[in-house]
Amino acid sequence: MLKNKFLKYFLFGSIYFSIGLEFSVVLIILPIYLIDKGFPFSIATLVGGIGTIPWVIKFFWGGTIDYFKQYGRKFFVCLGGILGGIGFLILVFIDPSISLIPFTITLFFAHVGTAFYDVSTDAWVIDISSYYDRGKINGVMMYGNYLGLTIGPIIFGIIATIYSYSYVFLITGFILIFVVLIPIFAKEVKVVKRHQQVVKIIISEFRKKATQLITLFAPLSAINAGIIMVVVPIYMKSRLNLDIATIGMISFIFPVSIAVGSIFGGIISDKVSRKFVLFSFISPSIFFTALLIFADSWQIVAILYAIIGFLLGGYTTGIFTMFMDITNPKVGATQFSIFASLSNLGELGAGAISGSLITILGFTRVFLFSAWSLGPVLLILYFIRLKSIKKV
Repeated sequence: MLKNKFLKYFLFGSIYFSIGLEFSVVLIILPIYLIDKGFPFSIATLVGGIGTIPWVIKFFWGGTIDYFKQYGRKFFVCLGGILGGIGFLILVFIDPSISLIPFTITLFFAHVGTAFYDVSTDAWVIDISSYYDRGKINGVMMYGNYLGLTIGPIIFGIIATIYSYSYVFLITGFILIFVVLIPIFAKEVKVVKRHQQVVKIIISEFRKKATQLITLFAPLSAINAGIIMVVVPIYMKSRLNLDIATIGMISFIFPVSIAVGSIFGGIISDKVSRKFVLFSFISPSIFFTALLIFADSWQIVAILYAIIGFLLGGYTTGIFTMFMDITNPKVGATQFSIFASLSNLGELGAGAISGSLITILGFTRVFLFSAWSLGPVLLILYFIRLKSIKKV
């Protein structure tokens, strides 16, 4: 399977598609489910937040996967998918209005499984990919992830309306377990026969200048995305006075554009270079993000949102491909998950303070700040010397 390009792309794309579906349930369907059960907004979002804590500490799962590398990456991919699937199947039998704490704990452990699922997949890609196909693999994975995030709310929303939310958890659990059957047919060569000194290798890697620069680059590069994803829907509601149906339609464009952009970013990244795709996609992102200050109709917002999403997909794929390039395969799960966690911190942190920024600065200055945030990213990128870490 791993020797055939199509099957390899299908393998990793399907894994990330299932992760996207699972996140669409937790981020969108779950809060609505809890609100329908009579819980206030604060509790509904808190339960989902507690459930996603395992994704904030991805480096811990990465360290575990690297320490037991003798068992292979595929073992943890399958184990994580099965644990995550079982967790969602158990949720079918727990009524949160009666047993909220057991429901939350089960959701948490389901996410522990899917976090293993995600981190071990990234490490496996690092192990089996080369410099010249890593971008395309990342592009396919991002495409699958955002495709799942896009169609998940639509499909699961219909299922929840016609049947019940329990069927959503049931189907999600079976999908996670079913997708695990795909990597079983992929042959993995295990090269490590004993426990690794993970901490020692990680310390050595982070003493390198390129690694230190990318560690700074990771959170800064995600600030723009974190702000845009939160602020634009609020802007459409409060400034343009759009109804929820129109906002939903325009918001649907964004992940679709990201998915398409990720494919282009992956191909260009492999064909030319990582820095070329990053400079080519980040630079116009500054311009089009700043143009949001002139968006006085839903048509203009939709066009700009699509362009910004496309560019975001392109440079995010390039960024995560660069993370894989610099990562030492011996500690692929740990080091890459550190970069990913820092990127998540930048995105989620920026999103968390976006409401306060709107209050203090107003929409116009927030959009300009979001555009400006990519300036230091380009400056740091200039000093990152990728030739020294290029793998041929």
